[in-house]
Amino acid sequence: MARAASSARLTVITGPSGVGKGTLVSRLLQRQPRIWLSISATTRQPRAGEVDGVHYFFLSRDAFEAQVAAGGFLEWAEFAGNLYGTPRQPVEQHLAEGRPVLLEIELEGARQVRHSFPSGQQLLIQPPSFEELERRIRGRGTDSEAAIAKRLERARVELAAAAEFDACLVNGDLEVALADLEQLMDLGTSKS
Repeated sequence: MARAASSARLTVITGPSGVGKGTLVSRLLQRQPRIWLSISATTRQPRAGEVDGVHYFFLSRDAFEAQVAAGGFLEWAEFAGNLYGTPRQPVEQHLAEGRPVLLEIELEGARQVRHSFPSGQQLLIQPPSFEELERRIRGRGTDSEAAIAKRLERARVELAAAAEFDACLVNGDLEVALADLEQLMDLGTSKS
């Protein structure tokens, strides 16, 4: 189908904690099952129930570092003593098969992808207001006051990077944001 091939591109989504990226991506994948959500690689040990190639690609540190040296990651970073990254090969394979690929990562990873895969589309998910973002983070009821302050400080940095992105999408109303995301990814009905 020609339409599938025309919309087969990498879309990178980032945004601050609490903006609703996970909910938006989950709903998008329900509505658009042909999208492939990129799977990260990591050197950490699998947790109970995690499956290699489904939740993560679990690699030894040596294997991960060899892939880094070979340019095998679109982006990668070390966090809490473990390496995490986005393998290039599966992304390119799904794109070659005509499937749109979605990559949900943090700001520094998005910046790396901008250089390693410049044809990818980069979208920043924003809250309707900073006050609403703070309300959402506090509403989770899972973070200490110090953790909330840290998340909000990080959010200011992420939102200040808006000019770096191809488009910004406000996640105020989930259905509106979802429709906007489908349009930005060229997944909706054909434009006349």
